[in-house]
Amino acid sequence: MRDAAELDAVEEAVDSTATDVPDQQKIKENLERFERLFGVDEDAFEQPTTSRKELWSYYLYYNGDNGVGPGSYSQALFQSMLQSAGFQPGNGQPCTGSSACVVPWVGGTRSVSSVVLIANGLTFIFMTVLFVWLGSAADYGSFGRWLLFALTIICWVFQYGFLVIRDSSQWPTAMGLYIVAYVSYGATLVFYAAVFPRLARYMPHVRKAREEKLKGGKISQEEYEMVESLERNHISNVSTAHSNIGYLLTLAVNLSVLLPLQGNSYANNLALCLTNSYWVILGIPWFIWQQKRSGPSMPKGSSYLTIGYKQVALAIREIKYLPQTFLYLFAFFLLADGLNTTTTLVSIIQNDEITFSFVQLTYLGLTQGKLLMLQPYSKFRTQTPLALPLSCQLTFPQRSAPSSPPSASGTFSATSAYAPSRCSSSPTSLASSSPCMA
Repeated sequence: MRDAAELDAVEEAVDSTATDVPDQQKIKENLERFERLFGVDEDAFEQPTTSRKELWSYYLYYNGDNGVGPGSYSQALFQSMLQSAGFQPGNGQPCTGSSACVVPWVGGTRSVSSVVLIANGLTFIFMTVLFVWLGSAADYGSFGRWLLFALTIICWVFQYGFLVIRDSSQWPTAMGLYIVAYVSYGATLVFYAAVFPRLARYMPHVRKAREEKLKGGKISQEEYEMVESLERNHISNVSTAHSNIGYLLTLAVNLSVLLPLQGNSYANNLALCLTNSYWVILGIPWFIWQQKRSGPSMPKGSSYLTIGYKQVALAIREIKYLPQTFLYLFAFFLLADGLNTTTTLVSIIQNDEITFSFVQLTYLGLTQGKLLMLQPYSKFRTQTPLALPLSCQLTFPQRSAPSSPPSASGTFSATSAYAPSRCSSSPTSLASSSPCMA
């Protein structure tokens, strides 16, 4: 009986192995394609050690690239021009605070909120194409650093372009400026974030751990990976802290323009100009002190125009073999989509509620709490797999707490958490159930 049982076990193992052979062969083929597409390990090249000056210029870039201009002020200016150019459907009279408001659109009319949502939808379409097309290309040669430089210049130029917007009839121009500025801003965030893993990998103590301690057998591979992971988290958290600090500083500095010029609508344009200038001043050092870290050469048979799509096609083939990776990507898509959509909707409603007052918009920005996770993560040596879900959970109370400006929960509450004390029966108003409407 024992021999028969052992024979059955062996036969089952053989059958299982035979079944796994096609999968193993497929994985091997995909790995070969991966190596051809992604090139050789960057350690095959001589890479400079990250300097203190380079690291701090990296932080300062994000301090300036904080999103106040392209993500807040420019949309408010664009929506303000739309509202001023709009008219009431039916009678053609100018829009009021309590009336519906539409603008001419492709032979018909559309509401102001609809046009703003269309503009934001176009930005995300353009960003998707741009990231798939050029995202992977940035890994090869020195293309990535020049791409970030070009995108930054484009964003700066188009934000300064808002200085020419002075009349409501220029809303199509404002829409174009907003779309290009926001697309280039989003792209700068992506290609900026792609730099920090290399900065962490070539920090002096990480490099010493890899090239001396790991190779000398003084630490294990797992211990080295912990060192590099913590350094990546540290740089990521410190740069995010700088972005939050820059966000608050920019808003505070803008009050020096907005308060003395209250009542002058062009003060809004000047505030955006000042915001952009803040980024220019802090962003330039990065392009001066960034050290050249070339990636591998472009694989044969590929080009900057095709490499991204080839990598996407290869990734799709791997769905079957990497279910957890694609589950993560799907969850990240839902998180990012929900975050961006609610932020856009809140901004539209908020701008309407404050009647496009940049002073109130600045005050609202200053009241937003910024939670910095640097110290807890460093103290408790929290690794990325745990730190990520903990951070993601913080987006839920931000979107649901009634006292958190801006907050999506205002849609379901009787009064807005951030609305000024004015009566409005606008369909987009969050104060529709206030006593003044009784």
